[in-house]
Amino acid sequence: MNVHELIAAQRVTGEAWQEFLRVPALSVGLYVLEAGGVDAQTPHTEAEVYVVLEGRGSLSVDGVDQAATPGDVLFVAAHADHRFHTITDTLRLLVVFAPAEGTTGAALP
Repeated sequence: MNVHELIAAQRVTGEAWQEFLRVPALSVGLYVLEAGGVDAQTPHTEAEVYVVLEGRGSLSVDGVDQAATPGDVLFVAAHADHRFHTITDTLRLLVVFAPAEGTTGAALP
């Protein structure tokens, strides 16, 4: 499956989180936050990498803000307080968890 297929499938389902790969060492999915939306996630016990595919906003990690724009690769350490905010254009994010999301703690909403 390619990124365009993932985005098309998400648009059909409307689900904010859509996992498409899971092995014990990692999981990968598409996370979508609409413009003006609220990211209610809580810290995870897994490390995460976000790749911004589309959209614009900001990511706060332990109180430090950074831009989230197409092409950005953003890292969040395990247990870090983080959330996207000030979402001006719908964010479509490729998310990689290591180890697999939910295997050691909290999950995305």
